[in-house]
Amino acid sequence: MVYEELRAKIESRSARAGVIGLGYVGLPLALAYVDAGYEVVGYDVDPAKIEELRAGRSYLGDVASARVAAAVEAGRFEATADPARLAAADVVAICVPTPLTPENEPDLSFLESTAETLASQLRPGQLVIVESTVYPGATREVVLPLLERGGLRAGADFWLAFSPERVDPGNPAYPLAEIPTVVGGTDDAATELAAAFYEPVVREVVKVSSAETAEMSKLLENTYRAVNIALVNELKIICDRLGLDVFEVIAAAATKPYGFQEFRPGPGVGGHCIPLDPYYLAWRAKQVGHESRFVELAGRVNAAMPAYVVARLREALTARGREVDGAQVLILGVTYKANVDDLREAPALAVIDLLLREGAAVTYHDPYAPALPKTRKYDFGLTSVPLAAETLRAVDAVVIVSDHTSVDYDAVFREASLVVDTRGVARRLGYAGDNVVTA
Repeated sequence: MVYEELRAKIESRSARAGVIGLGYVGLPLALAYVDAGYEVVGYDVDPAKIEELRAGRSYLGDVASARVAAAVEAGRFEATADPARLAAADVVAICVPTPLTPENEPDLSFLESTAETLASQLRPGQLVIVESTVYPGATREVVLPLLERGGLRAGADFWLAFSPERVDPGNPAYPLAEIPTVVGGTDDAATELAAAFYEPVVREVVKVSSAETAEMSKLLENTYRAVNIALVNELKIICDRLGLDVFEVIAAAATKPYGFQEFRPGPGVGGHCIPLDPYYLAWRAKQVGHESRFVELAGRVNAAMPAYVVARLREALTARGREVDGAQVLILGVTYKANVDDLREAPALAVIDLLLREGAAVTYHDPYAPALPKTRKYDFGLTSVPLAAETLRAVDAVVIVSDHTSVDYDAVFREASLVVDTRGVARRLGYAGDNVVTA
């Protein structure tokens, strides 16, 4: 009876949606349900986010403030830091960070504390969906027991499913609605409920046999990318040693009409998925007695790229009679990829840290990041400097880490005495000056 009532609410769109974690994943998801006609309760522990949302302001580049304001004014979106409000939701999606420990092992502390908070508010007739990336088995083995602490039972009183987030910040070609959503429950009823919940906001729902299958699918799709990026990153190093242009090599290979997919090298990998998911997979593999050497190697190759960038800079400075120690270095682009404001696991942060450790005087310019916030790893206290001609002439080197399209690269190549290009910008623009070094 409880299941039928919840299913009817979801299908009639009279169900109230709840979203825990109003970041790059949670806030777009919450607004998607507002647009689909649902009332939404958005919960976050950060009071600054709640204050901004209640005022109708967005703190994400991908989400317009006008959209937030319209949802609030219509009375369909409630932003709150009060966990008691989660009891009002019929479906609750968990979108909290799942980072790595310093030992590159899964850190589920945010997810666990969220599950504990939700358990205190859980009531019969609710569906809980985990969207945070986890290892296969975590939804059933970690989240489910925490939710059942209050005495309710999964599959009878409430339902639990996993659906991996697939948000690609800064990619207008694939908004949330156009990305197929995978769902897998801890039982068949949970799968059906989750599928019904996502159907109004995405073009396709892919149901799989279990939460574990859905969890593994997320790790596969991002490990696939991490491995191939590691391959071209290693190829870039080989090409540099051979005096070849790796981007020209990739472009030539990409003309093959089958059997090849183009990946591009860079200064490392960033965002919340590609730098982390392979380690989640490798850790889980060890738990079942398998050493995933291939996956772990890819992680190490990508993690080593910031050091390679600094090494290339060091070589270029040495050739010009300079050392890194005491050099004035401008980092161009600090977000993890072009045209987004997302700093999560951005390789530029590792590059800055390495340069500071070697004694360089580091500044940066990024129109998407006016200041570098304190993170779990870094606290630089730096703010973006204007990209003026005198700034470019005053530094010993410019390092292009994120290739934002709004930057005047013609001025960069013209005014800077040395440019270390990690993104192939010079080749893309047809610039072949001797002041450019690839890295």
